[in-house]
Amino acid sequence: MAKMLIGGESVDSVSGQTYEVRNPATGEVVDKVPKGNEKDVEQAIGAAETAFKEWSDVTAEDRGKMLENACELIKQKQGDIAQALTKEQGKTLFEAGLEIHHLLHGLEFYAGLASKVRGAHVPLPQKNAYGMVVRQPIGVCAGIVPWNFPLTLMGTKLGPALAAGNTIIVKPASTTPLATLLAIEQIQKATYGEGKAQKTLPKGAVNVVTGPGGTVGEEILKNPRIRRIAFTGSTPVGRHVMEVAGREIKRVTLELGGSDPMIVMDDANLDLAIKMADIGRFFNCGQMCLGVKRLFLQESIAESFVGKLTEILKTKTVGNGASKETRMGPIHIESQRKEIEEQVEDAKSRGAKVVFGGERPKGGDFDKGYFYLPTLLTNVPEDSKVSTEETFGPVLPVFTFKTLDEAIEKANRSIFGLGSSIWTRSLASANRAIDRLQAGNVWVNSLHYGYDELPFGGVKQSGIGREHGPEALDYYLEPKGVVIVNV
Repeated sequence: MAKMLIGGESVDSVSGQTYEVRNPATGEVVDKVPKGNEKDVEQAIGAAETAFKEWSDVTAEDRGKMLENACELIKQKQGDIAQALTKEQGKTLFEAGLEIHHLLHGLEFYAGLASKVRGAHVPLPQKNAYGMVVRQPIGVCAGIVPWNFPLTLMGTKLGPALAAGNTIIVKPASTTPLATLLAIEQIQKATYGEGKAQKTLPKGAVNVVTGPGGTVGEEILKNPRIRRIAFTGSTPVGRHVMEVAGREIKRVTLELGGSDPMIVMDDANLDLAIKMADIGRFFNCGQMCLGVKRLFLQESIAESFVGKLTEILKTKTVGNGASKETRMGPIHIESQRKEIEEQVEDAKSRGAKVVFGGERPKGGDFDKGYFYLPTLLTNVPEDSKVSTEETFGPVLPVFTFKTLDEAIEKANRSIFGLGSSIWTRSLASANRAIDRLQAGNVWVNSLHYGYDELPFGGVKQSGIGREHGPEALDYYLEPKGVVIVNV
């Protein structure tokens, strides 16, 4: 049975209770996990506070070295971690491998950035005086991680937190704790320093508390000893996080839902755009905050584009992610599949046409899991659920437009503003889209991909704050103004 990690030790919950983690492709039990509660969170906070006294005093160079060594240890267990991720989440082994690669790249990025933090010298109007701005770690942080990319989205929180000298408590989604535990077990073993001075990451610098959001997550939000919350998840839950954490004036970043538009002009590289529309929507069974959720095609290319994309979908093998032949695994949980089905039925009732998919595959092993066919919809009303809500599954609605201004205006009608893309050979069109699309990120002729080198986050109801990039460190460091007078 899997264990939580608190204070550097693998432990059961104080209550002794457990719950089952099941494979969404088969319904089989993968493992049992401790069902944590408020007391487990308290223990993790205590361990993190103790570790903070040591870890915050470690040089930035050594903090970076620890993260580098952690990456090497994770690589040694990469196969086991990928297997666990596929079994608990449902994604293909290929997708699991890519997620681990993204985790490692992110940790390596912050390893290199740890020693690059800068303050400032500030001239003051007072004679014989000057000011400084120093940046110091906050203390105990918490990362609340969703189930769609549990490793990548854990790394975007853990990497900058540790690089900045903080300690952290990770709360994985209840349904996907196993790969996280395996990865963090390796991180806990990471060393820094040289020769006889070599040390291991302080026990309690990283903790993992498993269990339901209503108890473990709620205590993390409420407890005043946790000073920083990084949350990735749905917009409704994000509102709750902001409300509860705000009572203690905690520093909060929220990476929430999205409904990314992909705008394709008639002068685009259409073969590339078609390929990226497929990957951008149906990778990870469409379960991405950052993914193509609405496809806007210029009228003159719409019919051909939809036809070629349909041919790709016809060849996409749906099945158990552990099979090498599978190109799209199951939806992660049954309630998510029901939501997708409701959104598709709503669109159909309003006149949308199902070009491909729109149903569950039937028979044999398909009946054991939460499978749904990749689905392409045309003639979609703009007030339908697939247009106004986030579609967190393998469904892509298609819209047409005459001019770029019309496409941008339609794209901006969403309450979300996470990512977006424009596909064109025209620099003028690209610049107009960059300027006018209401989104935290804009890609030009590119897949919607969160690079660790660039800040990532949303506008409107897609969140506040930024992860990734050097900017992420700003949310894990407190600037302190200092005045020095020569007496």
